[in-house]
Amino acid sequence: DGAYLAELLLEKGYEVHGLKRRSSSFNTQRVDHLYRDPHEANVSFFMHYGDMTDSTNLIRLVQQIQPDEIYNLAAQSHVAVSFESPEYTANADGIGVLRLLEAVRILGLEKKTKFYQASTSELYGLVQQVPQRETTPFYPRSPYAAAKLYGYWITVNYREAYGMHASNGILFNHESPIRGETFVTRKITRGVARIEVGLDQCLYLGNLEAKRDWGHARDYVEGMWRILQQDEPDDYVLATGETRSVREFVEIAFDHVGRKLEWRGNGVDEVGVDAFGGQTLVRIDPTYFRPTEVDLLIGDASKAKDRLGWTPQTPFPELVREMMAADLAEARREVSNVI
Repeated sequence: DGAYLAELLLEKGYEVHGLKRRSSSFNTQRVDHLYRDPHEANVSFFMHYGDMTDSTNLIRLVQQIQPDEIYNLAAQSHVAVSFESPEYTANADGIGVLRLLEAVRILGLEKKTKFYQASTSELYGLVQQVPQRETTPFYPRSPYAAAKLYGYWITVNYREAYGMHASNGILFNHESPIRGETFVTRKITRGVARIEVGLDQCLYLGNLEAKRDWGHARDYVEGMWRILQQDEPDDYVLATGETRSVREFVEIAFDHVGRKLEWRGNGVDEVGVDAFGGQTLVRIDPTYFRPTEVDLLIGDASKAKDRLGWTPQTPFPELVREMMAADLAEARREVSNVI
């Protein structure tokens, strides 16, 4: 999201400052194309070392930059990892939001700086209503979602307690060709591409029946920006209003390379077989199942449409095709380098 948001803001004439952790110093390829030597004239994009677990660092940076708008996209955002690192996830994704809001308040910027908090559809977890909207009760089902729940409510609290222009964007799943490779959608498109060029033989996945509301990150960062352009702060769901299963995502990805899947077996023994060649292309790995699953997420973005004029622009099949095209190009480059 950060790369797409930075591009959007630069196009709109913003001066953009981004934070990177020391551990990310060699993992900035998503924004490297935006970077210019700060010694040059008219530079508008700057990167700073920062960490959501370090309040002194955040206060110093906010004081130095004096931002008009803050978009807090920083998080340990992998649901499965949050079960392995629950304390760090809570520290970065929950208390980290508080640290950033407090930095704004301590420095007396409550009336100057608008604040956007990246909330998540994972807040709904064990869904209490279909589709999910701003008034739907939350029921988080992971340490990640629980941490994000704190981030959501502390943002609301600072808005109400201190009159800050602080808003939550409750974003449903949004993907892109630069999505992290450990997330299921990118794992699928990258895996299918590698199978197609002969680098891999099989794709291993967890819950094929999980249903998500998938959109394109490029569309969703436009919604983030629109939220902060409103006169009054508020909370908004951003979603497509359509739900697709992991199984459907896999089928469309393989269809992109001309392969039709035939499903055989049940449960953890189910496999996806090439309907023409007979090769087993998809297998279930039980270790990928989460301790508590979120089975269905589908959002109602009517409020965002009515008040922000925002609607998603990228149909689901086009999203998958774009991701597949990028991963096929990367896989073919890898093959040519090997040869």
